[in-house]
Amino acid sequence: MKGKALLIIVILLSSAVFAGTIDSFQVYSAAMKKNIPCIVIKPSSYKSLVRKKKGLPVVFLLHGYSGNQGSWLKDAPQLLKKADELELILVCPDGGFSSWYFDSPIDSSIRYETFISTELVAFIDKKYSTLADKKHRAITGLSMGGHGGLYLGIRHQDIFGSAGSVSGGVDLRPFPNNWDIKKRIGDTVCCNENWKNYSVISQIDQLKNDSLHLVFDCGTSDFFLDVNRNLHQVLLQKKIAHDYAERPGAHNKEYWGNSIDYQLLYFKKQFEN
Repeated sequence: MKGKALLIIVILLSSAVFAGTIDSFQVYSAAMKKNIPCIVIKPSSYKSLVRKKKGLPVVFLLHGYSGNQGSWLKDAPQLLKKADELELILVCPDGGFSSWYFDSPIDSSIRYETFISTELVAFIDKKYSTLADKKHRAITGLSMGGHGGLYLGIRHQDIFGSAGSVSGGVDLRPFPNNWDIKKRIGDTVCCNENWKNYSVISQIDQLKNDSLHLVFDCGTSDFFLDVNRNLHQVLLQKKIAHDYAERPGAHNKEYWGNSIDYQLLYFKKQFEN
């Protein structure tokens, strides 16, 4: 029994050594005049890589509705090992309870598009040893954050070279009474055009083939499945290259925790090409 217990301790210690490390801090947003909590996951080799003056690619991970900066680690605790295996910096910002990652047209206090695509990117590149160009920078997220990943990626192709979505709400129009969206862009009576203009699917005209590496997926039992299928079809019609997948699963952490592994591999491939 003593030998078995010792073996378990050795395995646990080895797992702890070969896993990423977590930084937790706040980033001031001048656009919103407040501090935004963030978590950054670095590979365990980070200090060694810095000594060798080697920068790392960065993936921004956006949480869903009602989540926070800790949601991704809760839903996908393997991210600590993934940062290590793939030698990536993973950035998990707090996106507010229901921001949808817009600069809201009706509430000037909600400016998460500006915060993430401009303020946070600049902060991370200054604080960490990154490869500070769009080729080595990706953004994705789950649900509300899936909308944010594609919305920000498409609108800021000078900042992000790759963008993704996991179970994303990529078209807001079918959901006029859900998830506080109307608090961010107005209701469909006063502000109907906003529901079109602030949806990912309406941003596609900004894309040229291969101008942005796109990856998104959705579970076959997810209430966002139809809008993701529609986005896939629009991209096909416009001959925009992308990676789309459907897998068995619902709108839950089991699906998200599985999906993100595939997306990180996709991003790693783009970083290396």
